[in-house]
Amino acid sequence: MVHRAIRHAIGRFYPKVVIMASPKVSVEESVGAASEALRKMGIKDDSGIPDPNVPVITPSGDLWPRPYIIDDDLRRVEPYFYTYNTYCKERWRGRRLIDIFESEFRDRPLEYYRNAMVTGHIYVNGKKVGPEHILRNGEKISHTLHRHEPPVTSEPIGIIHEDDDMIVINKPAGVPVHPAGRYNFNSITEIMTAERGRDFRPYPCNRLDRLTSGIMFIGKTVPAAEALGVQIKSRSVRKEYIARVVGKFPDGEVICDQPILAISPKLGLNRVRANGKSARTVFKRLAYYPPPGGEPSPEEEKPHTADEVEAQRGRPWLKKQGYSIVRCLPVTGRTHQIRVHLQHLGHPIQNDPIYANQRVWGLKLGKNDVDGTQTTDEDVISRLSRMGKSEVAEAVVYYDEMVEKYEQKRAEKMTGELCSICATPLYSDPGSHELSLWLHSLRYEDAHGAWAYVSPLPKWALPPEGMSGPTTVGGMEELVEAVKDENPELLS
Repeated sequence: MVHRAIRHAIGRFYPKVVIMASPKVSVEESVGAASEALRKMGIKDDSGIPDPNVPVITPSGDLWPRPYIIDDDLRRVEPYFYTYNTYCKERWRGRRLIDIFESEFRDRPLEYYRNAMVTGHIYVNGKKVGPEHILRNGEKISHTLHRHEPPVTSEPIGIIHEDDDMIVINKPAGVPVHPAGRYNFNSITEIMTAERGRDFRPYPCNRLDRLTSGIMFIGKTVPAAEALGVQIKSRSVRKEYIARVVGKFPDGEVICDQPILAISPKLGLNRVRANGKSARTVFKRLAYYPPPGGEPSPEEEKPHTADEVEAQRGRPWLKKQGYSIVRCLPVTGRTHQIRVHLQHLGHPIQNDPIYANQRVWGLKLGKNDVDGTQTTDEDVISRLSRMGKSEVAEAVVYYDEMVEKYEQKRAEKMTGELCSICATPLYSDPGSHELSLWLHSLRYEDAHGAWAYVSPLPKWALPPEGMSGPTTVGGMEELVEAVKDENPELLS
């Protein structure tokens, strides 16, 4: 086993530490790396090599204070050791352990997970079982690894309202609501705990995608959170989002009733499909801002020289016809509903790295492709899975000449470097287009008028310099009126 002094010394800094192997680093090399780190701290290592048949686990504990580093506009987390624990989900029952990790986890290569199962760093009910183990109901899966969290924005969490039961926040873009995937301490609930003390228990009542900003409800007690959750699920709570989309959105209220299907739970990818779940969104244009110099003619939009053809290769946004600010009333609550419906209508969110990405969806960006004949699900999944690894994820309809060179240098992708402790592939910092989505949760209100909360419009929704346009949004009556017969629960 690892020498008691090593375990004690590391545990002082990382309460969830474990000496572990990785696909390219043996158990002996992992122990050697940790021993070298301790040697630099003045601690002598005279340990042997741990028994590979016995998982080396320290008590879970809790890292306090949180290992945050504020670096200008980014909030970073020092890498640390961490043990994930999860119980067998219903859809996992009767399946091989390795198949679960292959289908639902994308943080590391499949061979890493296979090696971790063989060496006992992924285990079931505290025992090494190997990749062929068949999961059963009630089994607990644990995975201990050296954790590297992506940085998030250092923008503070805004407080819109607070009382004894509830906190209404203005969530910054780019920060996940709760620990998930590669994010743990860099999440809304963990940041709020770090700010308010380790006895604070936040209970999110609604969810926003990581890239989406705006109004969220954080309960201070379980009963308060449950009560609001029940109210939201009953659809008697009206909510409005604001989005910045490509081109000139149509006049009047536009209702999209297209069903939505999850085509890859692993990637969190959804698209319009006839056999999907029912979904309804009401849209209404708030403002339209043409490009500088006015609308280009169809002839002007065409590339005329070889250089122009190359410049526009994969960048059809270069001469797009301005953008619109659109109000959105999601009647149902499907994953990525607003983003998917706007894409289907031919007006995707302008900086959406998934649904406005021509490298993933093809020339038409999924417009009116209800049966997947233009771009198959398999092609979309394959292309998207490469984003952030060998290619930079980018929204092809978003272009700003002032930041192009900066974003080319600063965009999250694998750097080719490995962590010296665990050999994890390292990522570069994300660019600003990967830390925000031009979709904002603007308003939540009780349909019967008991309460209402509205956030200010985000900067990207305000009129651009030199142009006039709305800086506030009126009530929701027009949006609700469009679906009052089908959805009377939204009426006041």
